[in-house]
Order: sequence, then C-alpha cells, then structure tokens
Amino acid sequence: MTIRLEQPEDYREGEDLTRTPSAEKAKLMLRTERLTLRPWFESDADSLFKYASDPDVGPRAGWPPHNSVEESLEIIRTVFRNDSNWAIELNATGEAIGAIGYGPSCECNLPAREGEPLCGYWVAKPYWNQGICTEALQAMLDYIRRTTDIQSLISGHFVDNPASGRVMEKCGFQPTGETCIDETQYQGKDRPIRVLRLELK
Repeated sequence: MTIRLEQPEDYREGEDLTRTPSAEKAKLMLRTERLTLRPWFESDADSLFKYASDPDVGPRAGWPPHNSVEESLEIIRTVFRNDSNWAIELNATGEAIGAIGYGPSCECNLPAREGEPLCGYWVAKPYWNQGICTEALQAMLDYIRRTTDIQSLISGHFVDNPASGRVMEKCGFQPTGETCIDETQYQGKDRPIRVLRLELK
C-alpha cells in the first residue's frame, strides 16, 4: 500500500472551519489508493449525520447514534477538533464515510500504560467488509511511526463486535489476554471489551 503525506490544498491560516481546518489542524493528509485521511470540516456534518445516525454503527464502538445534523456539527467542532483525529474520505466520492484517530478523541477505560494512547475507528455500514478500516488504520499507524515517538498503542473492541478485532490483528495488534468493562461507553454495561496492544518501538 502506497501512503502519501500532503498538506490540505484548501488550507489557509485564519479561515474558518466551513471547508478548511483550523490552524492547529493544518496537518498533513494521508492518502492511500482508496482513501484520504484528512481533517474534519463543518461541511461534513450532513455526511456524518447520515452515517453516524445509523443505530448499527455507533453502539458497536461505544457511542450513541447521532440525533441531528446539529449534533454531528457540534461533534466536528469539539470531539473531532484535534490533531490526532481524521475523517476517512473515500477518494472516489470525496465523502467522509468514517473516522479514525488516537489519543484525546478515543477515551476509554482500558488498562493502558502510562502515557499510552488509545486508538479507535469506525466506518459507515455501506462500507463494511471492504477492507476500509484496515487500510485506514495501516495509514494512520505508518504516520505515527514516521512522525512521533509513541512507543505503543492500546485498543479494544466489544467481544460482540469481533470484526473490529480482526482489523486490529491484521495491522499487528496482539491480544493482551485482558478483558474489561467500561460503563462510560454507550451500552457498555455488561459488554466485555477485549484488549489489544501494538508495540511500535
């Protein structure tokens, strides 16, 4: 897989978020054959709501379905407004079809080492079982290896969502042998989370 790092062409420092990222998000985009990992824009709110309102999507990852475009827009402005979260854009359409990131936007009570980031991702239901999450995760991991000194990443998946675990293992994550419960996650009570870790260094 070929991965290219590029600065967003439409970024101009000082412009708002209607189509361009804020100054702190003027980071490199990650391009693969099918995908571009890029900052979220306010103009993505309709697409985000279309896919994140699906009751089969969010609960699998521990968050509730979105209830309105306005809610999706607020999430873009808050949760997604950091330098370690990307929209997963399908190159063929230019539409944001999911999210991927590590660190602040992926909080979960996993047994992490001190300072160890947690990573997470999701993709819209029409794009399940097409290798999209695997391609996006591989791109993000390559970026982390090339641009940070992060030693390891931790992640996890609800045991009733084994497909997410297969994505992690394809990208080198290894099960730690631990499971945990995180009641702060949406529908997290009594849903064990299988823990995996990737050693980067």
